[in-house]
Amino acid sequence: MKRTHPTPLIALGLAGLVVGFLVELAATAWSAPIIVPPFTLPLALILIAVILVCLAWPIRQATRGRATKRVDPFLAMRIALLAKASSLSSALLLGVGLGIVAFILTRSVVPAVTSLWLAIGMALGAVLLLAGGLVAEHFCTLPPDDHDHDNGGPNDGGAARA
Repeated sequence: MKRTHPTPLIALGLAGLVVGFLVELAATAWSAPIIVPPFTLPLALILIAVILVCLAWPIRQATRGRATKRVDPFLAMRIALLAKASSLSSALLLGVGLGIVAFILTRSVVPAVTSLWLAIGMALGAVLLLAGGLVAEHFCTLPPDDHDHDNGGPNDGGAARA
């Protein structure tokens, strides 16, 4: 499994921003109430981030040679996949939260201030989950081997030229 690159995170964040803004715009165009994230969403995102890092910590200890017990490789892979999925989904949630904030701030008549703070809280919770997912993914990677450098390869300094 390859580590998460910034490109899909940025792309998902921008897609979420556009979708969040357009959904709010469509809701107001149809005279429906705007979508306001619940106050429990930032708390749930932060709790998931903490749990994810706590799940990945024993794997970090095992990969660094400090653990006394052996780690199940299937469990390690599941936690690494959960970390990657958390970082990707939190990038999308971050974009949606910023899209809602952008919609609220661009209105001539600003809705209730609580909806703005709930959207900011959603974005901050998504940032913390994104950071937690990336940290947990880093915890689940193996350190580089010392045996990666092969002396007989094509880039050995040209010692065996004809």
